[in-house]
Amino acid sequence: MGRPAASPSPAGQPRPTVLYLGGLGRSGTTVLERVLGELPGVCSVGELVHLWRRGVLDDETCGCGCAFSACPFWSEVGLVAFGGWSRKLAERMEELRPLVDRTRFVPRLLAPRLMRPALRAALQEYADIWLRLHRALHEVSGGAVVVDSSKHSSLAFVLRTEPGIDLRVVHVVRDSRGVAYSWTKEVRRPEAGDESLMTRYSPTRSSALWVGHNLLFGLLRRTGTSTRLLRYEDFVAAPRSVLAELAGFAGLASDDGPFVDDATVLLSPSHTVAGNPMRFRTGPVALRRDDAWRARLPRARRLLVSALTAPLLARYGYLGRR
Repeated sequence: MGRPAASPSPAGQPRPTVLYLGGLGRSGTTVLERVLGELPGVCSVGELVHLWRRGVLDDETCGCGCAFSACPFWSEVGLVAFGGWSRKLAERMEELRPLVDRTRFVPRLLAPRLMRPALRAALQEYADIWLRLHRALHEVSGGAVVVDSSKHSSLAFVLRTEPGIDLRVVHVVRDSRGVAYSWTKEVRRPEAGDESLMTRYSPTRSSALWVGHNLLFGLLRRTGTSTRLLRYEDFVAAPRSVLAELAGFAGLASDDGPFVDDATVLLSPSHTVAGNPMRFRTGPVALRRDDAWRARLPRARRLLVSALTAPLLARYGYLGRR
């Protein structure tokens, strides 16, 4: 399948296409990213928002099994983008991020020209480094569409300010009760090399985050950013048709994808820098709906989450569904 031709940027350089998976974590974005990454002309890179800390500074394990510093793919990307990875650059990005890339700063990201000059300069510096990274990913991957499963709404709003990036957002939604149950589980982070666990949230906290992130991605769509809404449950129910639709949305020709059968995909190693431990899975993987929350999330918590998220549950068609 042919790769999409990148539109020229104002500077005459390639304008890389970024397929950004947005929403709250534990919504099925990792498995979606892995399946998308099997399409010709697509390069999945995990949660790029964590690249600077977990990759460059902490040298955690890439999805291919190598340490970040030993991964040939990421070494070449760093060389093309910045002449090589440096702690100084990563530390600078970690300094800039809390200044401009936070959920509470989304209102100012809607009108960056109205920012104070110092903040506008910080945003420009931050966005420019992301542009250099994406141009390098575009070059090293052979012009592929890059799938970034960072999920954070604020980073999506940052990327939309950079005209050199062709940003296309897949807003992934999962039933808030399933998300809340998942956030209560203990999940190890094998890439950390110790007994570290992924972050856990209470049902109240995850409900607030679920509402906030989904509202902000709805707002992003209203800014004119190319966006598609996708329910996780619809993806696992009909993965072939959903994958074909997303391929078209990304500007790719149709392809049968990595399917062994209608509900099973064959996954190969990928160069993901962060994300759910599922990013290390290879071989045949069954795509099936995970409704464990119906039996394992206590009734009181289930009712609490339902009440806190009811308006959006109704909007996305979850109320009354079994």
